[in-house]
Order: sequence, then structure tokens, then C-alpha cells
Amino acid sequence: MTSPKRLTSDFYTRDVLTVAPELIGKILVRRLPTGEEMRCRITETEAYRGEEDTGCHAKAGKTKRTETLYKKGGCAYIYLCYGVHHLINAVTGAKEQPQAALIRAAGEFNGPGKLTKAMGITKELNGADLTTSEEIWIEDDGVKPEYVTGKRIGIDYADDYYRNIEWRFTALSEIKPKKTVKNSKQATKQATKQTTKQTTKQAQ
Repeated sequence: MTSPKRLTSDFYTRDVLTVAPELIGKILVRRLPTGEEMRCRITETEAYRGEEDTGCHAKAGKTKRTETLYKKGGCAYIYLCYGVHHLINAVTGAKEQPQAALIRAAGEFNGPGKLTKAMGITKELNGADLTTSEEIWIEDDGVKPEYVTGKRIGIDYADDYYRNIEWRFTALSEIKPKKTVKNSKQATKQATKQTTKQTTKQAQ
């Protein structure tokens, strides 16, 4: 373990299928109005990738709600889910290529809504630059846990392909036994292969 360092733009401006699994083990930091800093280690993420991804908000194109998704990777995309829970995502990739990694769990908070509530994360932070903000950012202290992949949660509206694609990444310590463990290279290779297959299918 090394001294924590804030993630830079170079980390975020890559494909979400690379960034999302690499966020496992990183530390989400929130500086409260009181000056107190909360730190929670990220244990689960989900990847949402482009307008072709029917599970992604960008499937309907750029709107007032989704314009943050189209920014250069490195900012926070925060929205209200079902009018109840705020969810936080780290925007990734290049500008105008909508994709983001949803932070589903961190520290003792095993749900995206529980996490944001505990850390005081609301839509007021939507669009915040995670590389420079004094209120919210993500740090790396060298921890790289093993993780597993699985289907994303709560996207019943997506088509069959994207509903079943394994773009959820969960730290091994957070799941029950009898799962197949995959390292970063294996999971990224699998996800990229699935995406290539879908792109080829669409081209035909």
C-alpha cells in the first residue's frame, strides 16, 4: 500500500470497460461542509457504454439530463433515481463519447443510494471535476483486489443482450463463495470481446 494519490485525467479518459474494474479498490473521498473528509473504498462498479448500450441513459441521445455524460472523462455524473436515491458515476472516455462507471458500493455501504446518502452526495455535485474538486474525488493507494463480473442490476428496460452482459464488477471480498474469480486482464478481455461481437452483429 502506498500514500493515497488523487486519480488524474489520464485515468478517466480511457474506455469505461477498462476504468470500471480498475476503480475497485480505489477510495471515494467526500469533503463535507464541516471540513470533515469521508473515505470509502470502492467495492462494486458497473459500466455503461455509449448510445448503443440500451441500459445506459445515453441511449436516447444527449438531453439536459445526460449532457454531463458527454463531457470529457473525469467528472461526476450524479442523478436522482426513481425520485428517491442519488447515484454517482465517474464519467470516462473522450468528450462526446457518453460512458460512465456507476459506483454501486463502497466501504460499509452496499448500495449506491445508501452510499450517496451517507456521504452527502447530491445533484449539486453533478458535473464536478473529480481531478480538481475540493468536495469530491477518488484516490489510489495501490490496493488492487480480485473481483468477479456479473450482470448489471436494475436495467430491466434494456434489451436482452445488454441486460445480460457482464459489466458489473464486484470485489471478491463482497460476494458469496462459488463464483469464478477473474483478474483485470481477463474481465476486460471478455467485456471487449462481447462488445466487438455486438458491433459486428449490428454492422451485418
